[in-house]
Formats: sequence, structure tokens, C-alpha cells
Amino acid sequence: MQRNDPVIHLSDIKKVFLTDEIETHALAGIHLDIHRGEYISISGPSGCGKSTLLSLLGLLDTPSSGEYLLNGTPVENLTFSERARIRNREIGFIFQSFNLIGDLTVRENVELPLVYRKMKSEERKARAQQALEKVGMSHRLNHYPSQLSGGQQQRVAVARALGGEPSILLADEPTGNLDSKNGDAVMELLKELHREGTTICMVTHNPDFTAHAQRTVHLFDGRIVDEEENA
Repeated sequence: MQRNDPVIHLSDIKKVFLTDEIETHALAGIHLDIHRGEYISISGPSGCGKSTLLSLLGLLDTPSSGEYLLNGTPVENLTFSERARIRNREIGFIFQSFNLIGDLTVRENVELPLVYRKMKSEERKARAQQALEKVGMSHRLNHYPSQLSGGQQQRVAVARALGGEPSILLADEPTGNLDSKNGDAVMELLKELHREGTTICMVTHNPDFTAHAQRTVHLFDGRIVDEEENA
């Protein structure tokens, strides 16, 4: 991949769901490039295809047609195991619902994706420590999720996503389950990560949070209807 090539390149991506002989066109001809170090937000009304697009970007789903290049590599025809390996190594996920495992400590939650890589214990611990320090949660590494506030759990979820040093960080409504104070804190954390060079693609309904990104992509009825650079 050349230096200026996009981390993500989508060309004419379509996604059709078939239910009870009814075709639902969730995405209808998406063209999108995301470059290394860029911070973009995806906005639009409910049902416009935001979550479907993020699932495709994260290799959790496959397009019905079109081309998707991740770091210059076509991904739409990869096997299940190949997709899982790329997800583990190239993509960090931050979900609205945190998705932490309750009977694992904070450190064990952050280490878990690295276990699947068969990474040695010392390196896993060092990566987890570094990621937790970055989000201001290293003092809670031996606590369990139930001992943390919602905002703290989301910080741990961010650390888990960062531990694998992904090419891109995908955030799906990362403040959706947080109050305004904790939501603002998580958004400031994402802004800081972007300043450090992390590539971020975020879905959000909140126009104030949309403005944190460099570029906003507006979806409507499965199509990109507008793109704007944010000041």
C-alpha cells in the first residue's frame, strides 16, 4: 500500500437483506475513502444504514456487491477465519454497550483479544498496562466491570480496542449509554487518540459529537447524501 492510499476504500458497496421475500436495500452504492490518521463521523436518521455500514467496515458482515479494500487488500471474499484474524489485528471496536466480560478483571478484559493472537503473557500485560494508562484507568486494572461506573467501563472498552494497535478504530454510538459528563469525557479521549495519530470512524446521533470529527458523512436511505469538512 502506498503511503497516501486510503486505509479503507469502498467502491459501490451495496447491502440487501432478504426477509419474507421482501428486499431491503440497507446500503445502495456507497463510495468512501478513509485515510490514515483521519477522524470521520457517520450521521443520519435511524434506519439510514449507519450501523450496517459500520458492520461492513468492521468485517462483521459482508456486502452484497461492491469492492472493499482494507490496507490495500480486498476483503469481501475472505473466509470466516481470515476475517476474524484481520478483525483481531487491524480493527478496534468500541460499542455502545461496552461488551466487557463480567468475571474478568479490567486487565484481563483488555488482554483478551491479544490472547487470541497467542501473544506471550509478558507482552500482553505490557500492552494492557500501556493502553489502560492511555485512558487513565491503570489504577483499576485489578477491578471487575461491576465495580466501575459506566464512564469507566467505556474507558476500559477503549483500552481494549487500543491494545491490539489497530489500523482503524470503529466506534458505534460510544456515548449512547453514558450521561453527558461521561459522554463528553469519552469524546475528549477519542479526540486525544486522534491527535496521537489513531484513525477513527464513529457513528453518532449527537450533532455536538459529530463536530469533533474532521469530516462528517451524512447517510440517508442507504446512500451518502452529503460530506462536509468540520472546522
